[in-house]
Amino acid sequence: MGDIRIGIIGGSGLGEALGAEKGESRRVETPFGDPSSPIVLTRWHGLEIALLLRHGPGHLLNPVHVPYRANIYALKSLGVTHIVASGSTGSLREEIHPGDLVIPDQVIDKTTRRAGTFYDHAAVHVELSEPFCPVMRSWLLGAAKRQPDVKVHDAGTYVCMEGPAFSSKAESLMHRAWGGSLIGMTIMPEAKLAREAEIAYAVVAMPTDYDCWKPHPPGVAQQELLKEILGNLKASSLRGVALIKNALEDVSELRSRPSPAHTALDLAIWSDKSKIDPAEVRRLHVLWGRHFAPAKP
Repeated sequence: MGDIRIGIIGGSGLGEALGAEKGESRRVETPFGDPSSPIVLTRWHGLEIALLLRHGPGHLLNPVHVPYRANIYALKSLGVTHIVASGSTGSLREEIHPGDLVIPDQVIDKTTRRAGTFYDHAAVHVELSEPFCPVMRSWLLGAAKRQPDVKVHDAGTYVCMEGPAFSSKAESLMHRAWGGSLIGMTIMPEAKLAREAEIAYAVVAMPTDYDCWKPHPPGVAQQELLKEILGNLKASSLRGVALIKNALEDVSELRSRPSPAHTALDLAIWSDKSKIDPAEVRRLHVLWGRHFAPAKP
């Protein structure tokens, strides 16, 4: 494809690592309210990047209250074509150690309280058999090969729970029985909405601990366990930042290989377009406008 713009959804550390303080902070109005934070537009090795703090400045938004629709709409309105999302998770597998990185390929959505579509007044059914863009996953895994000192798992199923409380032990064991690899709270409906907006989307997951399915070593105080988790979070974040920076240095694969997400609405709008309220077509023009004939003067 031609010009691309990468949206990055994550924490403040990532923005600092990419020189966000040198960028332009943009407040974006959307039909779905305000995004989590102003979006910082900057450049990295000549590439246009848009940075968004998922939980807002100061990490004040818990996962249930993140304005996912506003976030994705705002990035789309700024011309974002690809999104790299990052976030901490728990590990559901012995072989996925805290401090490793995972590029998941599947998701199980357990969220229930979050608006999961932009299209409340039309029947729009996007394909989601591969919830994460295969082109972006290949791109990220290619960058991982250039970092042999970091363990990066090339697949995994992310179980997205509602939160904000963590799992019970019974739930954690159930998630393992389902085939889950990771447990987290943030990528749904984010990934679904990106697909509805025809934006390619992939995740760099950062496990910080084994979820409660695995007993803690006897005699270890809770305070020590918390210190260990925070230490793993810092280490994983640094590795995640390094991987994303590495990937951003070469986006030739993203330019040369079309993402299926960029045509996700071609067969997804099942409603008779002539029957959809023109005001709704205009309201969501940023998202689906290319699929409607220009309005007659």
